[in-house]
This record gives sequence, structure tokens and C-alpha cells, in this order.
Amino acid sequence: MKGSFKIQSLYWGLALLVTLVLISILIIRSDFFKIDYQVSEVKFYRHVDGQFEPISIPDDQVRSSFSLGFVADTVWAELDLSDFNGMGNPSIIEVRNPAFRTVELYKSVEGKGIENSTLLYDEHLGKSNPLTYPFPIFREVLRPGETYYLKIFSSEPVNFSVGIVTETDFYEKYTRTLLFVSVYMGIMLALFLYNLLLYFSVKDRVYLFYCLYILLISATQLSLLGYSYFFLFNENSRLFENSIVVFSSFSGIFGVLFLRNFLLTRKYVPLLNKALSLIVIVYSAGALARVSGMVELSYSFTDIGGLLVVLLFVTTAILIARKGYRPAFYFLAAWVFFLFGLLLFVFQNQGVIDLGSFANLPMLLGTAFEAIVLSLALADRINILKKEKEEEQAEKLKVLNENQILIREQNNLLEEKVRIRTEELEQTLRTLQNTQSQLVNQEKMASLGQLTAGIAHEINNPINFVSSNITPLKRDIKDIMEVIEFYRDSGEREFTDKTKKEAKQLEEDLELDYVLEEVEQLLKGMDDGAKRTVEIVKGLRIFSRVDEQDVKKVDLHDGINSTLILLNSSIPGKIRIVREFGELPMVECLAGKINQVFMNIINNAVHALTDHIDKIADPKIAIRTLAFSDHVVIEIEDNGPGMPETVKQRIFEPFFTTKPVGKGTGLGLSIVYSIIENHKGTLEVNTAEGQGTTFIISLPIYQNAPKYE
Repeated sequence: MKGSFKIQSLYWGLALLVTLVLISILIIRSDFFKIDYQVSEVKFYRHVDGQFEPISIPDDQVRSSFSLGFVADTVWAELDLSDFNGMGNPSIIEVRNPAFRTVELYKSVEGKGIENSTLLYDEHLGKSNPLTYPFPIFREVLRPGETYYLKIFSSEPVNFSVGIVTETDFYEKYTRTLLFVSVYMGIMLALFLYNLLLYFSVKDRVYLFYCLYILLISATQLSLLGYSYFFLFNENSRLFENSIVVFSSFSGIFGVLFLRNFLLTRKYVPLLNKALSLIVIVYSAGALARVSGMVELSYSFTDIGGLLVVLLFVTTAILIARKGYRPAFYFLAAWVFFLFGLLLFVFQNQGVIDLGSFANLPMLLGTAFEAIVLSLALADRINILKKEKEEEQAEKLKVLNENQILIREQNNLLEEKVRIRTEELEQTLRTLQNTQSQLVNQEKMASLGQLTAGIAHEINNPINFVSSNITPLKRDIKDIMEVIEFYRDSGEREFTDKTKKEAKQLEEDLELDYVLEEVEQLLKGMDDGAKRTVEIVKGLRIFSRVDEQDVKKVDLHDGINSTLILLNSSIPGKIRIVREFGELPMVECLAGKINQVFMNIINNAVHALTDHIDKIADPKIAIRTLAFSDHVVIEIEDNGPGMPETVKQRIFEPFFTTKPVGKGTGLGLSIVYSIIENHKGTLEVNTAEGQGTTFIISLPIYQNAPKYE
């Protein structure tokens, strides 16, 4: 029996070898994968301080595929199309990487270089693509002598190639790609459903692990191809980016679980069985790092996990196969397919073969054949399991009864502990909510008190100005009335020279001209006071924006000016306010929230200067505004004492404050940071001890509406 199986294994090996050779010939020699034009020369640049600096790549790097690894900044790529002949027909430029966050196509204006290029198209994750084609594509008529640039931003590794095809060839290739993906997913789903039914039939968890393994490895291939972005995540870019590492990690984890149960590693190779746990740890760390935002670290863990998988899986299967365990031969056969697909994929990356947009095809074929062979092995395993099940059934029933008794006891104990712990947590939560409400209300009341004091002070001056002018105004009006009464009494009689002389003398005694002038000045003062009152109320209304609770287009200069008006009473006269306003567009934001940001930052600057006003020769606060293509920048700078590095690192932490007890809650800048973050902006602080402090606020011009509205 054992010798018969070895002969069958030999036939299987020969058939497998012939199959792999035929697939290799088909992939390498067939015109099915022909590419019209492949961009072979690309120059890379990084935009730093207004200048474009070249990025060097290794001289030995394959020119049909470019790899920059992780790049924190936006990358500009200059395409060399000197030997491209488009014949004046529209072509499709294809950037072969589905994970780029943003790709924009620029065209140089009259050959004046990257600085004078104009935007033609942009593609980005999150924008609906009716073709559900994963690679960024651009339709353009390319002509000799023209220079094109790609502006690429990615949180994933910058690895890609660029191909150019005619529209007809593109749609033909698009159809073929969908066909391959559909056939691949059909095979994998059929195997998944078939073995899932077997799992429910035989109740062997190795089938469940196999189902999860092929499901996740299929999802991994879909993510690497970019199709999961459309078909699994409904065009959610964040989930799609995470899936590349997360699916790969979980497929590796379930691959280990499948291997352990399928090859009985605990029985045959106990040391390697423990070593396989290292793969689970590495892949778990990679998935956790990716979800936590540590992208580069997650890829490192994934690469290490892949190396461990190849080394430990093959070693384990060979050792168990040498002991005559039949499933190990199936496993080795399946892994020959997988490693063959992986080998072709490496050849593609190294430029030995060129499959263009079909670069992932070897992996699809490898994983598909791997899944088929493993499925055949699992079908054969049913006979083995049947015998093993009968032998273990009695022992399992005994252990199961003991476990059920133990579980019931533990459940009762756990339920009691959970009930007690739940009551404690509910009480803690209520206390925390009350404390949080008190702190927020305290911060609101502090701001409200400051606003009320400023308003009371500002309104008090014009009101006193008006009331102090009322008495002299009445006196002057009374004097004028005496003249009017005199003219009235004299008018009852005929005027004589004497009365005219008396009237003239009276006007001179009362200084009628001066009185009239004084009345005019007093009325003007009252008018100015009234206008000042209106200005303060208007400033308060602009600052609070109580009637605007939605995102609207706002003039940020109005918000800054109204904030300065309200803080005027608390700003010592020695402090100069310098406004360096640029021309800003209307910015979409919650005006009241942004005004609260201005209030907190400017108020902190005033306090910093006031506390050291005698030590600063010319205390001042400079407010600058700048506009860019898609965002605006507001800088609020003071020449105060600055902050040490230890304080700078913690200023945005809730409850952290350098003010004395009772002077601040430590929530002001934390609230400011949250407001800016909710507006999709950034907040930076530049400071050093003894060199002043500058807060730099960056806000996008648009929140909801597209920038090309």
C-alpha cells in the first residue's frame, strides 16, 4: 500500500511538472499579454521649499518597474516618451498600482519644465470609477516632444510601472482582466462553499481553517489587484489600504492553523509546531501595526512573516512526508504551484518577463492551483478522519462531559464577577461623565465670562460718553431758547434800532455761534458713541455666529477682527497688534468654532506677553494670513518668552496647563486642536525658550464642495 502510494506520487509529480511547463510557455510566449508601449525611463522629484529636488533610484533597478519604497512626501515623476509614437490618437496612460491615494497627470507648458506644468486629470481613492478598474488611468492625445508628469501621493510603498495603450486595446485588456478575476473568484468561492459543506458534515475544523485560508488568500489577491476597493469595501479608501496587509496577515495566520491540523504537526514535528507560533505572532503584529497607522512597520512584519512561511511550511511538509504521512505529499504538491506563481511574480518584478497589467496573474494561478490540490487532499482526508473519529469518540464524550460541568461552574462564577464589575464600571462612567460635563462647562463659563467682561467694558465707554454730554446739550439748548423767546417777544412789537442792538448784544453775550458749534460737536460725539456700540455688538455677533450652525463660506479676516475687538479690553496698551493680511478666498468652516480657535490662541499670546511685559522691549502679536491653491494658512506669532521642549510636547494634551491653580483648566488648546482636526486641517507650533511662539493653522478651503465647483 505504501509503495503503491509512492508510485502514485511519482505520477502526480510528473503531471504537475508538465502542467507547470505548459503554463510557463503560455504565459511567456502568448500574445494574450502583449503590451503596446511600456515607459522605460522615469525621473523622480520631490517638492521641497518651493524647489523640485531629484530623487535618485538604484542604477540596477529594472527600468520597466520602479520602486521607491515608502516616501513621506508627494513624488513627481517625469515620463520619458521620446520614443513613443501615438500617431495623434487618444491613448490610455495606465499607472499600475491600485493603492496610490492620489495620482495627477500634468503637462508641461511649452516645455518649460515641471514648475510650469498644468493639471490635466486627477485620480484618487474615494472617487467613484464607473469602470471599476483598479489602476489610475488617463485618456490623452500624446504627441512627440511633449513632457508629462505624474504627481503621486501614497501611504503605501511607491512601486509601479507605467504603460500606454490605445483605447481599443485598453478595453480589450480590461475585459480579459475581469474575465480572469471572475474565473479565479468563481473557482475559489466554489472550493470555499464545497469545503464549508464538508465542515458542517464532518465537523473537522481543518476544513473550516482551509475555508478561511482560501477565502482570505483570495481577498488578499483582490486587494493586491485593487478590485476589493470596489467589490468588498464600497470604495472606502481607508479599509482598502488596511486590507492589503490585514488580509495577507490573516491568510498567513489561518494558513498556520490549517497546516497544524492538516499535517498533525504536534504529533510528527512538535518542535516545528511550536516554531509555527512565531508566524502567528509576526503576522498579528503586522495587522495590528497596519490598523494602528504604522504602515512601514506593518509591511516589514508581513515580509518577515512571508519568509518564515516559506521556510517553515516547506521544512515541516518535507519532514512529515519523509515519515510517510500521505497528506504531506499533497501539501508539497500544492505548495509547488504556489511557489511557482511566486517565482514568476518575482521574475516580473525583476524584469525577466513582462506581463504588464497581468503582473499578478502568476499569483492568481498559483493560489488557485494550490487551493484545488489542497481541496483534493481534504477530500482524501475524509477516509482518514472517519477511522480516527471512531477511535476518539468515546474519549471525547468523556472529556466533553467533564468540560461541560467545568464550563457551567466557570460560567456561574464569571457571571457573578461580570455583574459586580459592570456595576462598578457604570458607577465609574457616571462619575467620569459628571466630571467631564463640569470641566467643559467650566471652560465655557470662563470664555463666556471673558466675553461678557469685554462687552461690558466696551459698551460702558460709549454709554458714559453719551450720558456725560446730555447736561451741556440741555444747557446750550436752553440758551438758544432764550434767544428764540427774546425774538418772539420783540416780534410782537415793531423792531427798533434799539431792540436790534439789544438782540445783537444778547447773541454776543451768549456766544451763540460757539453754542451752535458746541451743539454740533456734542451731537457728533453722541453719534460716534452710538456707532461704537453698534460696532461692538456686530463684532460679538460675528464672533459667536450663533445663527450659523452649518458649514458655510466665511471671511476669516472678519472673524480675526471681531476677536480682536472683543479682546481689546484685556490687551494692555503696550502690546502692538500687527495685521499682515493677504488676500484670502471665502473658506468653508464652522465660523463659531474657528473664531473660538482665534480667541483661545490670541488670548494665550496676550497672557504670555502680559506676564513678562516689563522684560520685553516691544511686545507685539503678529497675525499673518496666506492663501494657497487648496488651503489657507493663518500664523499667530508673539515675541514672548516661548516654551521649553518639554512643555511644547504636551500643550495639546487635555488638562495640561502651565497656569496657576484656578487660572485655567488645560482644555483650551486641546479643544482648539480638536476643532482644527475636525475641519481636516493641521495645527503646528514653532517655539523655543526665549524666542517667542508661533501657531500655524492650515485649513482646507473646501470641506464638502469640490474644489473645482
